[in-house]
Amino acid sequence: MPTTSYPARARVVITGLGAITPLGHTAAQTWDNLRYGQSGIDRITLFDDSNLPVHIAGEVKDFNPLLYLSAKEARRMARASQFAIAAAVQAVEDAGLPYPFSGPLAERTGVYLGSAMGNWDKAEQGYVKYLKHGALKVSPFYLLATLPNLSTFHLCVRFNAQGYTNTVSTACSAGAVAIAEAAEVIRRGRCDVMIAGGAEANINEITLAGFVSMRALSTHNADPQRACRPFDAQRDGFILSEGCALFVLERLDHALARGALIYAEILGSAHTSDTYHVAIPDPQSSGATRAMQWALEDAGLSSEQIDYINAHGPGTPMGDAAETYAIKSLFGERAYSIPVSSTKSMIGHTFSAAGAIEALACVESIQSGIIHPTINYQQPDPACDLDYVPNQSRAHRVDVAMSNSFGLGGQNTCLLLGRYSNGKG
Repeated sequence: MPTTSYPARARVVITGLGAITPLGHTAAQTWDNLRYGQSGIDRITLFDDSNLPVHIAGEVKDFNPLLYLSAKEARRMARASQFAIAAAVQAVEDAGLPYPFSGPLAERTGVYLGSAMGNWDKAEQGYVKYLKHGALKVSPFYLLATLPNLSTFHLCVRFNAQGYTNTVSTACSAGAVAIAEAAEVIRRGRCDVMIAGGAEANINEITLAGFVSMRALSTHNADPQRACRPFDAQRDGFILSEGCALFVLERLDHALARGALIYAEILGSAHTSDTYHVAIPDPQSSGATRAMQWALEDAGLSSEQIDYINAHGPGTPMGDAAETYAIKSLFGERAYSIPVSSTKSMIGHTFSAAGAIEALACVESIQSGIIHPTINYQQPDPACDLDYVPNQSRAHRVDVAMSNSFGLGGQNTCLLLGRYSNGKG
């Protein structure tokens, strides 16, 4: 039978990091607090929560958008867009790329952003103003700012990124999808550089009320830092949070040609659907298991090569058990010897930013040889019986990390990130 010869797949590496999270206003600050098991969850200050039974969230404290934007620009942008600008500036400067881009760099640089819920803060502000003052007092910028793709637009304008641009909305997996698909854009030859990740800022009354109605949130109001308890027997829901993590991705030869520092390599990815329920995970975890298996196949790796799993791990009773089941289904007995930890135990659930922030944790683990803990793990659950790196970080060499992101609507993504080697893969 005749065979078709395909060109070798382009390698894609990470050369810039940026983050705004409840644990810090940079990637380095966020990682320092993660590795030391600090919680960014606290009482809500962004709005009056007295009408709600939940009073805790993962807020980004003391963020000053004027460090990155003019006052006029900041007023017209949703909070998530402000986060995106800040994190992108950090990542591009960290990568050592001059901006605004010009010439071939401008045309060969794109943006791929995860934005799951849009920018509801501006929608809520606009609606409140309409109710109080009527339609003529509602600024047109409220409507524009709510569009899910507006953060992507602002990034393109800020950096003069004229290449492939897209916004993805797959709920909790959006940030991970954006990174995975940005790498594919580079592999297809459409761009040399991509700014990719996720941004979310929806700690507001209507969003909280919706999740309260779903009974999805933790109600451990009295002790915010101990409220998020992934894999623990007393977990009772996730913590709504906000934040952003963005990366500069480059084709390997492009990064090498300019002498860039390489943090890690995007080895593979996969996306699947549960086709089960809009909010309840499939108890058989078939979609999650396929995502992990197909990511391994995409990267050309075996399950034996995974050194660490950054779990989706939101702290929900059914979600954590289903993910544990998926890991055991794929890895068999070896599942018990792979360290697994939940970034959300300290940051909460940032939705479209979650997969990107968790990818950042994987990159930092590869760089530092340290795995951050799952905090608040006190009471074992027979349904969650893996090594969750409880309460204290651990020294552990990580050459290949797996990052899971499982979204509402049963949309699953698995990312594989690896230590950069100048040899094959």
